[in-house]
Amino acid sequence: MKIICVGKIKEEYFKNAIKEYQTRLSKYTKLEIVELNDYSLTPSLNKQKEGEEILKNIKDKDYVITLEIIGKKYNSIELASRIEKIQIVNSNIVFVIGGSDGLSEDVKKRSNEKISFSDLTFPHQLFRVMLLEQIYRSYKILNNESYHK
Repeated sequence: MKIICVGKIKEEYFKNAIKEYQTRLSKYTKLEIVELNDYSLTPSLNKQKEGEEILKNIKDKDYVITLEIIGKKYNSIELASRIEKIQIVNSNIVFVIGGSDGLSEDVKKRSNEKISFSDLTFPHQLFRVMLLEQIYRSYKILNNESYHK
């Protein structure tokens, strides 16, 4: 499993939370986090440049899930089930968190599935922690382990 994210984590408390979930997830899956530089050009150029960098980190065989405001919403149990179903066919799941200007059209076209956590907008650093927590929760659910309530 891979998470591709635009932007670096600056705050230590987010770094600590990410490390904690990476440690927890290591029991269930191999996880790679790819941090890409964000750009400070125009919004359209930012999306284009970031999109090119994102696509360089995606292989042809990867099942790509982009995190977008306009996407399918799952509850935690449904997300766990969806991850399980995808992994039966393809163990190369790649989650993509775009930059503050969104995802390029090329990345959206490459996406196999678009997921939305909410209609709200979240800071990218916080959202990375939220995604890791939900992936961890999914594995706990799939293994019938206590955590999910």
